[in-house]
Amino acid sequence: MTFDTNLIIPELFQLLVIVLLFIQSVGKSSWGPKVSTWLPAMAALGVFVCFTSLGAEGLIFWKAYKVDALSQFFKLAIAIGFVVTVVNALRQPTLDEEKTTDYFLFLALSSWGLMLLSSAVELITIYLALELSSYSLYALIALRAQSRDAAEAGIKYILFGAVATALALYGFSYILAGVHTTYLAELVKADWSFAASPMAVTGMALFLAGMFYKLALFPFHFWCPDVYQGASNETAAFVATLPKLGAVVILVRLAAMFKPGYDITTILAVLGAASMTFGNLAALAQRDVKRILGYSSVAHAGYIMIGLVSGTPEGLAASSFYALAYVAMNLTCFWVVSRVASDGRNLDLDDLNGLHNRAPALAFALAVGAFALVGLPPMAGFMGKLFLFSAGWNHGYNWLIIIAGINTAISIYYYLGLVRHAYTKDAQEDSPLPDTTTFSLVGAGILSILVLMLGIVPSQAFDFAVAAGSSLLP
Repeated sequence: MTFDTNLIIPELFQLLVIVLLFIQSVGKSSWGPKVSTWLPAMAALGVFVCFTSLGAEGLIFWKAYKVDALSQFFKLAIAIGFVVTVVNALRQPTLDEEKTTDYFLFLALSSWGLMLLSSAVELITIYLALELSSYSLYALIALRAQSRDAAEAGIKYILFGAVATALALYGFSYILAGVHTTYLAELVKADWSFAASPMAVTGMALFLAGMFYKLALFPFHFWCPDVYQGASNETAAFVATLPKLGAVVILVRLAAMFKPGYDITTILAVLGAASMTFGNLAALAQRDVKRILGYSSVAHAGYIMIGLVSGTPEGLAASSFYALAYVAMNLTCFWVVSRVASDGRNLDLDDLNGLHNRAPALAFALAVGAFALVGLPPMAGFMGKLFLFSAGWNHGYNWLIIIAGINTAISIYYYLGLVRHAYTKDAQEDSPLPDTTTFSLVGAGILSILVLMLGIVPSQAFDFAVAAGSSLLP
């Protein structure tokens, strides 16, 4: 086995952060500076480390771990998301102070698991990295002071996760029996039509269930709105974003094996259509802002399927770019939710009333995030959907793009409903004041700029994703 430490510098740096948090967690409270004073800087340094590692390439750990353009693209996105979620969680009113270090330790562990998932190219390695990223979240979701809803959300997430894990392992046994290998480089050479490999195709469909669970794709979505609603606003921001990146990177690697017209590719397309339709229709009936964003997540998982079923480098790149854009858009919305709910409560739509008077910068950031999620120019969501629709057209699933267009029109109602409450309604007299400190406003401004920049100048990120997608296809 050849091994080069330079290939895993981002993972080693994240592991260093975990070790420091662990030492501070098991030690006395007086040991070292507070987490809030050093962790944001370390997380920001991690982004720089990932950026400098973008050109790394190689196979290590007996060819089960691949460092390539795709993995480095997603590691950078995960590092950026980790910074934002850490900074967002610094002011968390529903978290007991003595649990703060443990909370960030679990966040860092989950992010590390997602980084490992980005480079995993062997099924058992993928499974282990997926579980590492998931176990931390099982503990995080219930950390909401004296909240029964949080405990219920944690239990639901664990139970649904156990079912998804069981399905994935059961599918793994079928793949191994049908194709006799667990390496993606070998699996890509197999015939994935149901007529040629019924056992392998059945197993792959079951193995994909684990990824669908993390992505909240219909019908593995049932945990999503309940967990978002039950978890604290800051925890929900993490659960709603970074795990999606881990699921997408594995789905992109696996989708490179399936040509348009294969039975399993058609299944992906059908699930995508069902997910975007169900998610958007269910969101129309919600009043809780986090439940709206939860069903929105189900819908966006369906949009990502368009690129995965196209069978082209542009399609895989479009899915990767859209995942990045979705994380930026959702983090923007959750930043506003966390700042408006300065007391840690769940927000109803009426809690957004008059936000443009109480906190103009937060209202603007909410509008940017909502418009981007709809797919209006010049936001990141518009370019993401443009890339998806362009890459997916004329590859056998035009009906899926038509359904996606109809669903985009449906989603306008509830996304713009957020903006309508913020800009056209008067605030309730007893509404708690939002957080309008410099910390709050600067964060909202930076995230808004990120969403706008991904929409105005997306070429560099998309071109890098295209290069990564091209390397996957034979």
